Amino acid sequence: MPAQRIAAIFAAQPMLAHLGISLGEVAPGRCALHLPRRPALTQQNGFLHAGALTTLADTACGFAAYTLMPEGANVLTAEFKLNLLRPADGDAMARAEVIRAGKLLSVARADIFCTGPQGERLCATMTATLVCQPG
Repeated sequence: MPAQRIAAIFAAQPMLAHLGISLGEVAPGRCALHLPRRPALTQQNGFLHAGALTTLADTACGFAAYTLMPEGANVLTAEFKLNLLRPADGDAMARAEVIRAGKLLSVARADIFCTGPQGERLCATMTATLVCQPG
């Protein structure tokens, strides 16, 4: 899938710009996204809010699945499960990969790493089911 197509679809999602999410490496079945920590995205203890982390992981899973879908298709999330493993105390990076790509449903996993005072640490992991909508 051409990188320009992914970049165009990424740019067409205002929510991502609002949160400050940026597109990282994209390859077939894989996607990385970055979310810088800023006060507007934190909860009462100063950690990145779970809602921001959920958006980051869901979007990374969706783009990873989208890279394997046919031209003209759209991707939608059917369901996901997020495990929060430790407080997100710094910038966040989601690295997603497709576990199984089907004609209609795909399953992807995203790990969220946060870079804080103790270096890069795994903070959360998501498993998502994505739907391919033919174009």
